[in-house]
Amino acid sequence: MPAIKESIDIARRPEEVFSYVTDPSHLPEWQASAVSAHSVGDAPLAVGSKFQTIRRMGRREIPMTMEVTELDPPRRWHFRGIDGPIRGDVTGTIEPLGDGERSRVTFSLDFETHGMGKMIVPLVVRPQMRKELPRNEERLKALLEA
Repeated sequence: MPAIKESIDIARRPEEVFSYVTDPSHLPEWQASAVSAHSVGDAPLAVGSKFQTIRRMGRREIPMTMEVTELDPPRRWHFRGIDGPIRGDVTGTIEPLGDGERSRVTFSLDFETHGMGKMIVPLVVRPQMRKELPRNEERLKALLEA
């Protein structure tokens, strides 16, 4: 199945958007399925860094560890799940718009599945995320433009 892909324009500079969206501690603020998220260790976010999230998928809460595989401020990032039956694969890009005071943010979300994840992703996770991603982007926009 193709990745789920959505874009939104936000009236904030790319540097500000990038800083916010790549900080794991902010995920529960703008992502409906994120119950909690925190970095593993005290080092600043960099390629190779890990963070843990707990996500609500249907009626279940699923823990997962993500690894930063690409970080190119303020343009692009890639986070990849490294454990659990459902491993998210998230790429984000930010394009400056106009005079650089606005940004177009594009998220691409896909999944690698193992074990029971092979059944859960097509039946629960993909449909949930197709609905959730545009709402998450609207929440992100509202928070950053407030």
